[in-house]
Amino acid sequence: MIISIAASALVTYTAPKAAGSGIPLIKAYLNGVKIPGLLRLRTLIAKGLGVILSLLGGLLCGKEGPMVHSGSIIAAGFGRGRLPFCGKDCLLFEELRSDHEIRDLVSGGAAAGVSAAFGAPVGGTLFSVEEAASFWSNELTWRVVFAAMTATFFTNLFLSATIGHFTQLSSPGLVRMLIVRSLETIFLEDMAFDLIEFPIFVLMGVIGGLIGALFVIINYKLTVFRYRYVRKKWMMVAETAFIAMATALAGFLLIYSLNDCTTAEPYDEHHATIAKVFCKGNHEHNALTSLFLSTPESTLKGLLHDKAGSYSITTLCIFLVVFFFLSVWTYGLSISSGVFIPCLTIGAVWGRLLGIGCMKLFPHLIPINVFINNSIYLSIYLSIYLSIYLSIYTHKTNNLGKFALLGAASQLGGIVRTTVSIMVILVECTGDITLGLPLMMVLIISKWVGDFFSTGLYEMNIHVAGIPMLPSEPPPMFEDVKASDIMSKPVVCVHPICSVGKLVDLLKVETSCGFPVVDFPDERPTLNISRKRPETYGKMKGLILKSQLLVLLKYRIFAAEGAVQPRCLKSAKFRDFYNVNFTISDLNITDSDRECVMDLRKYMANNPFTVHSTCSLPRLFRLFRGLGLRHLIIVNDRNEVTGMVSRKDLAKFRAEAKRGIVQIETLEISDL
Repeated sequence: MIISIAASALVTYTAPKAAGSGIPLIKAYLNGVKIPGLLRLRTLIAKGLGVILSLLGGLLCGKEGPMVHSGSIIAAGFGRGRLPFCGKDCLLFEELRSDHEIRDLVSGGAAAGVSAAFGAPVGGTLFSVEEAASFWSNELTWRVVFAAMTATFFTNLFLSATIGHFTQLSSPGLVRMLIVRSLETIFLEDMAFDLIEFPIFVLMGVIGGLIGALFVIINYKLTVFRYRYVRKKWMMVAETAFIAMATALAGFLLIYSLNDCTTAEPYDEHHATIAKVFCKGNHEHNALTSLFLSTPESTLKGLLHDKAGSYSITTLCIFLVVFFFLSVWTYGLSISSGVFIPCLTIGAVWGRLLGIGCMKLFPHLIPINVFINNSIYLSIYLSIYLSIYLSIYTHKTNNLGKFALLGAASQLGGIVRTTVSIMVILVECTGDITLGLPLMMVLIISKWVGDFFSTGLYEMNIHVAGIPMLPSEPPPMFEDVKASDIMSKPVVCVHPICSVGKLVDLLKVETSCGFPVVDFPDERPTLNISRKRPETYGKMKGLILKSQLLVLLKYRIFAAEGAVQPRCLKSAKFRDFYNVNFTISDLNITDSDRECVMDLRKYMANNPFTVHSTCSLPRLFRLFRGLGLRHLIIVNDRNEVTGMVSRKDLAKFRAEAKRGIVQIETLEISDL
């Protein structure tokens, strides 16, 4: 419990953004949302140490999600080019200091994190495409694949060195579903499947979707409760301590009370040594001990590799219920933790239970080829095939690893709602493509079933946190909503030649990251003098960013009115201050400086993205999503600024389909 308290205190008091897996925040960042403190070195240190302490403390969590966040932070660090702690510019990778390049680096870092965790470079790349990145290009593809391959290679190199085989690479990832003994890889047994097993795969997809939706719904209630009542830092640490104590007590009480000893041989010697607790015979092991007291990865491997008879139905049922609720409760604590391994373990348990049930209820089934030559028997067989007795176990009744693997995939897909990348990751982890189609089937079905009841776990976290992340598709039934209906007014604009005093006052109070540059409104009378002229803010000339204004003021690129303006500031100066936190209060602007003027025409973007006030909401969504915009200027027929639409203006519109009913709501978006 002390270690768990240390894990929570480290994250809570030093780097709150290191809490959780970090995948929802990385998704939001790659969607175009800037989150302060997300990619800092302090967050990386807290993330790495925090996940180690969380696992040592016995909490039910994984290290795979934090690997994604850690990889993203390391990748983003290349774009900053500053020495840790002192912040001194080391003059490296100056060309990478832009939002576009940092975003691409973070995409590669996320893929590298997944690759290092699972030893799955292709799966890591697809995870970055499917789950993380909102913007993709052909050039980015080979970069991300190369980063993922490199991460897998060095992970394999270092892990192989720890077991004494530095040059013989045998450990490509932190989490492997294969067993390696003396450099000999032991694969899952008998991954072949029969055509008549497809209905049971459908059933497994449904079960995974239902349990996944239940997981998300319960965790949503817990997350809302934490946001309302567990707000103080000491409360967050105390909750972690309580759950750590509950996890330890639940495990030891169940092990002691059930004392489920069996003579079935575990999959490896280390697993067998741990499992001998409370067992009298030398050849016996306690099934609950091997489940509760092993590392999360060892527990998952045991469920996949242990033979039939290793775990009783009672043991698996009790472990499933306890592990499920403890995992739901643990996810969302103020610790660095992931959800991949707990989800896979939950699915492996009920998948193994389903396989045992099929063995006991239907131990034998005549293969379909017996009836191929007789059309009457074939018709009867197909009728039975379409009935409830279809979903039964086939000729191989001693292998439960296949059901455990498919259950694990279904459960993970039902919780995080990801399909292709999980399938490829599991194929690479198992080293067997045989179950590729069944894996894809259960993942798709679990996603469909889960989406019917709730959103995915990561989307739920983003929604509760109030992060203005835009979905992949615009909400339905908003085609008639125009830009003029949702744009923000009044718009804070500046003129091409503006006084320093006005700019200083503007930067002190405004939080917008960009300001339109406009000429004074055209005051010429219109032909129809009886028609009221719409409110405008001047003719559009360009856009200047807040960060640009701060750099210009810092280098004193202004002069007295009528005097010659200073020489043009080079673009390298702006890159030097990329992602450097300083405000207008950090600058020494005197009263005489306030009387000077600044010429913005050399620095403003002359052709910023603009749309007409009649532009529809779905088109605005696609522009923001496809171009990674944070704001968009709204103009009229005369190219005069009439308003601005920010990411928050769009993100507050949400349409969610639950149980076949589309619910439309307006969200409260937080200021990050």
